[in-house]
Amino acid sequence: MAHFRLQGGKVLAVAMAGDAVKAKNGAMVAYDGRMAFKKLSGGGEGLRGMVTRRITGEQMELMEVKGEGTCWFADRASDISLVALNGETLYVESSNLLCADASLRTGTSFTGLRGASQGTGLFTTTVEGTGQAALTSAGTPVVLRVSHGQPLQVDPGAYVAHTGRLRQDFQSGVNFRTFLGEGSGEAFQIRFEGEGLVYVQPSERNTIGGQI
Repeated sequence: MAHFRLQGGKVLAVAMAGDAVKAKNGAMVAYDGRMAFKKLSGGGEGLRGMVTRRITGEQMELMEVKGEGTCWFADRASDISLVALNGETLYVESSNLLCADASLRTGTSFTGLRGASQGTGLFTTTVEGTGQAALTSAGTPVVLRVSHGQPLQVDPGAYVAHTGRLRQDFQSGVNFRTFLGEGSGEAFQIRFEGEGLVYVQPSERNTIGGQI
């Protein structure tokens, strides 16, 4: 299995000995040794994935990198964090997925109104299996734990990813004070309940909720 290592927080070094990884198309910044690059269709899920992603609107362009040596990846100087999966499922915005072990399966999952509030669509990307994945974020992400009896509210524009058995509910904070400009400015929120981890970035992307 490929070995993932962070260098300076904004560059991911992946050492391979005949292994392969899936990476965001165009994210390679350097490599040594012998590497082969191949664009993957349908977010790495083949023809079926291509059709699914076209229907759902969840776009993700990946390439397969295979060889012997080290390959370095980065994406617009974004911060990078590693997630180790052990038979779990990672739910992540497609724009935040930088790299993953080739053995990990990618797919799509329905997000409902959460995706609508983010302006990213009603579906998000899933990564499941055993291996490592690298995520990007605008700033160093905070990993927040959700446990039974202790739900978590997250701004849709700050959400990056989550793992575990979590139920998501879409909440509207719009009230009379909000429309008068005296509210908190957080018109929409995602409420997570259950057991799991939520990755939140310290910079909010533009969302539909944030414009209200």
